[in-house]
Amino acid sequence: MSETTEPADNELLSRLRLIEDQPLEARAEAFAQIHEELQAVLESSDHNR
Repeated sequence: MSETTEPADNELLSRLRLIEDQPLEARAEAFAQIHEELQAVLESSDHNR
């Protein structure tokens, strides 16, 4: 893993840990937000090829 992805990975893991401590409804919303963010990154990387 490169040095540029490690901070992003650590940030994601921190966010996931915070989400896990939230009530179920809040977790669902937070996971959906992360899903949308990751999907946008993946879709934009497909267009940059």
